[in-house]
Amino acid sequence: MTAEFAASTPAQPQHRPVLLDEVLNALAIAPGETHVDGTFGAGGYSRAIAALGARVFAIDQDPDAIAEGQAVIAASDGAITLVQGNFSEMAALLRAEGIDAVDGVTLDIGVSSMQLDRERRGFAFRFPDAPLDMRMSQAGETAAEWLNRADEAEIADVLFRYGEEPRARRVARAIVAARPLATTGDLVAACHKALGKRPGDKTDPATRTFQAVRIFINAELEALERGLDAAEAVLKAGGRLAIVTFHSLEDRIVKNFLRARSGQEAGGSRHRPQQAPARAATFHKPARAVRPGDAELALNPRARSATLRSAVRTAAPAWSETVGVAS
Repeated sequence: MTAEFAASTPAQPQHRPVLLDEVLNALAIAPGETHVDGTFGAGGYSRAIAALGARVFAIDQDPDAIAEGQAVIAASDGAITLVQGNFSEMAALLRAEGIDAVDGVTLDIGVSSMQLDRERRGFAFRFPDAPLDMRMSQAGETAAEWLNRADEAEIADVLFRYGEEPRARRVARAIVAARPLATTGDLVAACHKALGKRPGDKTDPATRTFQAVRIFINAELEALERGLDAAEAVLKAGGRLAIVTFHSLEDRIVKNFLRARSGQEAGGSRHRPQQAPARAATFHKPARAVRPGDAELALNPRARSATLRSAVRTAAPAWSETVGVAS
């Protein structure tokens, strides 16, 4: 999940995204450049990038982020443009704005703190009476609708694949037995019935299930893979890519992508077949992965699982030609 935290006065809240200084260092922003913030959220990255003199094209699929981001846009004096959409579509969204190529792309993958902390969105099991929704875009099938119609085998597959839940079949069986589910509390109760819940547990047994259902409902890993292709296509030679992830499935996709595209190995993921390294490297060797330090973790405990990976674009043609700006 993304991890922005409030550090402000009540009258004017400011959200500081995780690893902000490290992301800005990786982007090496120069005045007059054009950058993409593919996961706008509360606008923390966009504000910081614009403050360094760059023009920012910001994207978010959540209508709440679009509506609430208008104050950030107004205060930017034209430096930030915000549009609704998924970052995986950035090539087409940029074309619609008359932008052919950019100097930097930033992605902060997963659920935002804004979404997580709002009961009505149904992302967090600490709100037991919340509707079981979990849709980032607030469109399409809800988590409750899918869980109430899917068969046991499909649910178990999703829990194992996206949540790495070792007892996925047991949890799926409990979910089916508990139907119809309507609230986050209903899903938590089914997980606890299947897995047990002890007072001393550091992590709630429902955590993996909530992660898996959320990722599936929002097709998050597929969007990440398409977004990486799109970033490769729109970045100029010398352009910088900076991606913050919050769990191993996301990080593995980013790591494999950058290794493959930098010519270190063929790469691939469980979602993308292995590719032969027959094409020229589109990125230079990635920088060393960066994780939050103690000072940041003290301010923002949600940042504990964050990883930043970054790399610089070469002049080689994009491997993902169908996603490019000419498509």
